[in-house]
Amino acid sequence: MSKDGARPMRELDLERYRARYGLQAVLLSNLAIAVVAIVGVWRLDGDKAVIVGVLTSAFTAVSSMTTAYLGIKAVSNTAKAMSQGDSSRREPTTPSQQPQTPAAAPVTTPVTTPATTPVTAPAATTPAPRSI
Repeated sequence: MSKDGARPMRELDLERYRARYGLQAVLLSNLAIAVVAIVGVWRLDGDKAVIVGVLTSAFTAVSSMTTAYLGIKAVSNTAKAMSQGDSSRREPTTPSQQPQTPAAAPVTTPVTTPATTPVTAPAATTPAPRSI
């Protein structure tokens, strides 16, 4: 922002703009796909096999784009909420505020090795030839 007195954009305003224009982009893209599908069906003059393919592809494109937008938005909101919740739980501590704990002596356990027994491989067998 400029230093001439303009107020800085708040985080809530920024998120509102992102949601608004993201949804607008998805809706306009879906509208463009629908228009192309309608024009394509209109120009095919009744070839039912091709019309079904065009409409199926258009439906797939619209549903995929909408699902992707909603999925990305949901994950983004979840990650943002988690990061805000995580930062609010943590309180910065200075080195003088950290609790002093005495260093514990390391616990040593004796290492035992199991007795090893020789492993023998099974005898190799070859399959009998098949007769035709």
